[in-house]
Amino acid sequence: MQLDLNNLPCDPELLQRLVCDIAAAIDHRDTEIERLKSIIKQLQRMQFGRSSERIDPDQFALGLEDIDSDIARVQEGQPTVISEAPTAQARRRALPDHLPREDVRLDVESEVCNCCGGTLHLVGESVSEMLDWVPAQLRVVRTTRPKYACRACDRVMQAPAPERVIAGGLATPALLAHVLISKYCDHLPLYRQSQILARRNVDLCRSTLAGWVGGACWWLEALHERLCKNVFASDHLFADDTPIPVLDPGRGRTKTARLWAYARDQRPWGGPEPPAAIYLFAPDRRAERPVAHLADFRGILHVDGYAGFEQLADKEGITLAACWSHSRRKFYDVAEATGSLVATHALRRIGELYAIEARIRGRSPADRLAERRTFSKPIADALNVWLDAQLRLVSGRSTLAEAIRYALSRWHGLTRFLHDGRVELGRVDDWRGDRRSRGFTGPAAFASCRCRSSRHSSVSSRRSSNRACRFPAPGFHLSHQAFALDRSLRRVGTRKSLRVSCR
Repeated sequence: MQLDLNNLPCDPELLQRLVCDIAAAIDHRDTEIERLKSIIKQLQRMQFGRSSERIDPDQFALGLEDIDSDIARVQEGQPTVISEAPTAQARRRALPDHLPREDVRLDVESEVCNCCGGTLHLVGESVSEMLDWVPAQLRVVRTTRPKYACRACDRVMQAPAPERVIAGGLATPALLAHVLISKYCDHLPLYRQSQILARRNVDLCRSTLAGWVGGACWWLEALHERLCKNVFASDHLFADDTPIPVLDPGRGRTKTARLWAYARDQRPWGGPEPPAAIYLFAPDRRAERPVAHLADFRGILHVDGYAGFEQLADKEGITLAACWSHSRRKFYDVAEATGSLVATHALRRIGELYAIEARIRGRSPADRLAERRTFSKPIADALNVWLDAQLRLVSGRSTLAEAIRYALSRWHGLTRFLHDGRVELGRVDDWRGDRRSRGFTGPAAFASCRCRSSRHSSVSSRRSSNRACRFPAPGFHLSHQAFALDRSLRRVGTRKSLRVSCR
């Protein structure tokens, strides 16, 4: 609005109308400035701040590691005074029982007392333990197949050669499992693995290791397809997606693709199925991707606010349950950016719902439903009325109004947990991001989750390792992954039989 101060109207009604227009323009400008500031702070927090919405104790421990190392170095340099009766030391955590033990016995040189010459007899012993490390060892498995010939018919007999995982390759299933675990679980690129092997005088270039990875992933595709079939046969799933950068050949840069994740976790209500998670790669975020993935699924699907999931609601047999974690994050961002008391109060109300869920986790669906209808339903009903009232009091263009509208527009899906004891309030933390030490650095499930339409898409390991999408399988320890992968590679049949089973 442009205003000529030297040529103002003299009519009082025009002046009042002009003042009202100026006040409205200022209010609109302030609202827009507040919204833009909130967006800037949110982007700054996404780029430079911690991604978790709660304090991670590992971050504090990381800053104290150097201090602890310096203290230990100084203490080690101090003289040690050995007394006849040592004082009781602080009890440290016992070493795991599953580790093998190597006994070392330190006995006296003579069973005769060096003081009086009497005979010594055993009255006890002191036992201490230290943690040792046995370095990995490379070995050569030599297979000998004797040849036998018949002098009567000149026929030669020999045992058939064993099938190799990589045709003509040098790697055993154990070595392939080690390469895959190091690359995708320990974030160790292939060129660094090549350097580690070179220190042992074993020359394996990065291209050779890359060929091993591709060949092993070909074998694992059948395992991934069977896992998808098992997970999609469940009646309760969690669905989400995350952006990942992929190489864009010919353009000299990366483009954004999507990794769709589907998880099953029935532990909160004592279900019979074990936890599992599968990941499917797609070059974009079109709604047809989850629709195609869930073509045979029937049951309750936990989703976020992505509009593409709404097409699944029209399918018979699929019920959508909205995620309280995403709704809560909207209020959290507003509270962090503006310090809004309304957003803080909404977070407190949602926190009361989560406190009830923590108390009933692990119970049967009937007990959970009864507790929710007794304690959670009054809180949810009051929150719905309160949010509707607050929406009329705040500016419609503010970020707080957007957060309120986000929750109210999905209220039917958010309150699905009040009608089914198996429905969770939000996502499963084990597979969607609260395990910060584990991450996604390449095609999930050891690169076996490629979709048929984009089989040759490659993932940028540099960008994805920094982003760490963090999609581990719930309750699946790293040693279990290595053991299962090694066992799977050892039990593979011939390539012809596997091709038949994959069709």
